[in-house]
Amino acid sequence: MATTMHCDIVSAEKEIFSGPVTMVIATGTIGELGILPGHAPLLTGIKPGPVRLQFEDGEEDVFFASGGFLEVQPSVVTILADTALHADDIDEAAALEAQGQAERALAEQAADFNFSLATAQLAEAAGRQRTLEELRKRRR
Repeated sequence: MATTMHCDIVSAEKEIFSGPVTMVIATGTIGELGILPGHAPLLTGIKPGPVRLQFEDGEEDVFFASGGFLEVQPSVVTILADTALHADDIDEAAALEAQGQAERALAEQAADFNFSLATAQLAEAAGRQRTLEELRKRRR
């Protein structure tokens, strides 16, 4: 059995990562996913948050995906997201501000309130925060 598989993380704008990994860890719409080489084919939605990649040398890297889809094929894992970026590229102050704005919008619910949009914005902002927390854990 192969010890690595190819992984691609792609946003609407560009390819964020492409290379061999030993494991992909993400949060699917029905729970946590750990994908190892030889995993059964799978197509699932993913929730906004961290995507962790493990490498042969034991190192790990963390990315943010705003949601989207994860596809597993025999030797390739592809993550397609509207927004994806390396965890180091997340602006923590902006993420906190976005989370605060979404929480205030949900609390106030003005006449022109769009519940779906506010909930999606809150989920993405919270996902960015979880990604930053994951990155901090990896650096300790």
